[in-house]
Amino acid sequence: MNTKEYISSGIIESYILGIATKDEAAILECVMKNNAEVKAAYLEAQKTLEDFATVQAITPPEDLKGKIWSKIQQQANTPTTEPEGNVAPTKPIAKERILVKESNSSWKNWAVAASVLFLISIAGNVFWWEHKEQQQNQINGLTTQLAEQNNALQQVQKKWEVVTNPNIQTITLNGVEQHPDAKALVFWDKETKNVYLHAVNLPEPPEGMQYQLWAIHNGTPISAGMYHPSEDTQVVLSTIGAAQNFAITLEKAGGVAAPTLQNMYVIGAV
Repeated sequence: MNTKEYISSGIIESYILGIATKDEAAILECVMKNNAEVKAAYLEAQKTLEDFATVQAITPPEDLKGKIWSKIQQQANTPTTEPEGNVAPTKPIAKERILVKESNSSWKNWAVAASVLFLISIAGNVFWWEHKEQQQNQINGLTTQLAEQNNALQQVQKKWEVVTNPNIQTITLNGVEQHPDAKALVFWDKETKNVYLHAVNLPEPPEGMQYQLWAIHNGTPISAGMYHPSEDTQVVLSTIGAAQNFAITLEKAGGVAAPTLQNMYVIGAV
């Protein structure tokens, strides 16, 4: 089967109306990816159906219902007489039956035509709705993506404000012997004494564990707050008045009163 025969086979219309089998749909989708002519025929058929879906279904002539109702009333008001003996029905009665039969046949034809158009209209509306719903999903996805980007930009701006603050002193915390690749930065506001933390390279803590920052003053460790990625650089962990060193240990979630020295990851001098 060549391309033109495939296009004229009706598979494209069946696919658009959703009545094609899974195998037929899969084959058509594969062909459209590799055959521009079939793809163009699909797009044209799709547009034709969309345009058709916007047109109101054709209705029977306005006077048809009145004519039929008039015939029914006329037939109901006509007295019926039993034929005498073997006398055959008169010709007017035969004509009346022919007229009623023709009216019924005409009405059936209109009903069939209206039903076909109604079904096509439903199929078109379903296709149009699915297309509209797909577009709305794409818009929602872009809106979510934009909101996430705006949130990330706001976080970067907050971090930049901290870093560029002239009152901020930056202390680099380098990894200890057991964790040489670990690194973090402490931002200490010399005016407000607020402490911020930026985890440059700290491993993901195990479940139930959390990094705890310590300020060491005159050899005594003082808890400077618990670290969480959402607080990185933009949330004050604590206020420290004086310190000669800062260090980070891995502790149980919520923190401890004294640091676990064997779980120390980084340390740095002020």
